[in-house]
Amino acid sequence: MNSRSQTFLDTPIEYLKGVGPQRADLLKKELQVFTFYDLLTQFPFRYVDRTRFYKVNEVSIDYPYVQLRGKIKSMTMAGKPRNQRLIAKFYDESGTIDLLWFAGAKWMLDKLKGEKEFIVFGKATSFKGQINIPHPEIEEVSEENTRLASSLQAVYNSTEKLKSKGLDSRGIYKLMRVLVANIHKNIPETISDELLGEYKLMQRERAFQTIHLPENPEALRKAEYRLKFEELFFIQLRLLRLKVIRQKNFKGFVFGKVGEYFNTFYTQYLPFDLTGAQKRVIKEIRYDMGSGKQMNRLLQGDVGSGKTLVALMTMLIALDNGFQACIIAPTEILAAQHYESISKMLEKLPIKVELLTGSTKKSNRKIVHEQLQTGTLHILIGTHALMEDAVLFKNLGLIVIDEQHRFGVAQRARMWKKNTQPPHVLIMSATPIPRTLAMTLYGDLDVSIIDELPPGRKPISTSHKFDSQRLRVFGFMKEQIAIGRQVYIVYPLIEESEKLDLKNLMDGYESIVRAFAPPDYRVSIVHGQMKAADKNFEMQRFVKGETQIMVATTVIEVGVNVPNASVMVIENAERFGLSQLHQLRGRVGRGADKSYCILMTSFKLSADSKIRINTMVGSNDGFEIAEVDLRLRGPGDLSGTQQSGVLDLKISDLAKDVQIVQLARSCASQILAEDPTLEKPSNQRIAQQYVQLNQNKTNWSRIS
Repeated sequence: MNSRSQTFLDTPIEYLKGVGPQRADLLKKELQVFTFYDLLTQFPFRYVDRTRFYKVNEVSIDYPYVQLRGKIKSMTMAGKPRNQRLIAKFYDESGTIDLLWFAGAKWMLDKLKGEKEFIVFGKATSFKGQINIPHPEIEEVSEENTRLASSLQAVYNSTEKLKSKGLDSRGIYKLMRVLVANIHKNIPETISDELLGEYKLMQRERAFQTIHLPENPEALRKAEYRLKFEELFFIQLRLLRLKVIRQKNFKGFVFGKVGEYFNTFYTQYLPFDLTGAQKRVIKEIRYDMGSGKQMNRLLQGDVGSGKTLVALMTMLIALDNGFQACIIAPTEILAAQHYESISKMLEKLPIKVELLTGSTKKSNRKIVHEQLQTGTLHILIGTHALMEDAVLFKNLGLIVIDEQHRFGVAQRARMWKKNTQPPHVLIMSATPIPRTLAMTLYGDLDVSIIDELPPGRKPISTSHKFDSQRLRVFGFMKEQIAIGRQVYIVYPLIEESEKLDLKNLMDGYESIVRAFAPPDYRVSIVHGQMKAADKNFEMQRFVKGETQIMVATTVIEVGVNVPNASVMVIENAERFGLSQLHQLRGRVGRGADKSYCILMTSFKLSADSKIRINTMVGSNDGFEIAEVDLRLRGPGDLSGTQQSGVLDLKISDLAKDVQIVQLARSCASQILAEDPTLEKPSNQRIAQQYVQLNQNKTNWSRIS
């Protein structure tokens, strides 16, 4: 990379004309802009079309903005000395209009003096029947300003503190003009000539100039495409290269046989026949674990698709080869659920399964630790407690991570040290991940998808009801309870919120108890502030059928499996994200009976809330729902805060740029297939940019 170019891009932002120390401090604090390059990558979020000039007699308050060209006829200071305003009579050949300034009037008075021609840009308003333009942008006509005023003008994000120092969108735009004017031959190319030519990509320097100062919509489209491709290409290159390096450097334990544990379970104790998708996924996993390479596989499947059974059979392969296995879950409830279901499925086999969480008693914890180290404990299920240094295995060969996005990458990395050689890793996600997000977040993993439900599962009937229909909903619940079914009612909050008019869990519980009074009905309650033992007690009452109704917060989102529960009522459904609504709905429909999900809302719904509710009513497909969720919420929210560092996208939008993501991955894959170490002369620019982007990054991705 040209050192002169790099020096220019690394120049501290205070050295840009128009910035200075105070503005530089604010830019650093508010926008994390430290260098010229940081400012250059503050991309506009929209553009104002300034290609048209209006005549004064065409100006209307109905237009979002107008742009005029003319002169100042006269200026008057009006009002009291402390609150003076400037009225400037602006004219062209068609007429005259007032320009008004209520702040900075004296400064504007000096600026506008003289026989000069100006370009005016602003929003017209009406006062006492007379049209005027308050606080317009106004600049003297020059060759540069005429060109800029005849183009698309970029609009930038700002903050209140920046605006107080004159760095609103317009102020940032002025700085950007200064910066762009100086970038000639200072922006190094990062992509090979082959890629530039094959995909007709705009040169990088021109793309940066055009994205901030576009000449026309077509040039802007090409600049956006180029910069999006570059951003996504280097993300994919990093993920795929890490995968190549991992497969080369990290040998996996060879699970060469499928033995007695697996075969006995498969032939005698399988709770139901495997679906075609489950069989396919198990074959993919068996191939991985027998290949001599360390497995890193993401197992995706919709709610109720049978991921846990696949994980169990994977663990049995590990046991057949003399290794131990573990499952890490994000909550104690989910860990306990896994423990109960797996223990039950394995109860007739000589396999020891234990549970380890933060609530495990010290005496029991000591026994678990001892059995792990002697190898008499085969499968350990638990929460992040498994990551503690004190938890030592005799021979850990497989780690199953459930709902992995809830764990920090550094936490997960600790599990790698539980054996001299990294164990195989199977990551389960009950939240279907849109294709582009999976490729960008988990692009270094192999992906298996269980895309069919076990036989006998009926689609859940989802309906939307308003608060005014509550008595009818109660009547339906009583009908279901009368035929032996159970009901969940989920609330978004535990305590009253002053900001949000939400149903209060405790108030809701009391109203439910009034409507469903003992001895005919019994009600359980579970929320996040209860002690683990109390939660478990209430949960068990519901599981055993001792209570017919479970009132809960979203702690029951994952990990509760009650086949007899056939109704899920979600209060204030408009306050939940789509993914969460789909997860909650998945708590019912786990038996052979017809199940129902009822979304309760007020009449006042935002446009996004209506889309979410209609999507839930119209679809049971988790992947379809995830795509809508991505469009509504964006990738950052969807992936959770733990993954935010992976997705610091400056210009790309994973909801809209599906084709660019796929092309970027295809190009990166092809380059690495031909040149895994990026040593060919034709890939020199790519290699330099790769090093530049990744020199400060920790290699967590190998287990992400």
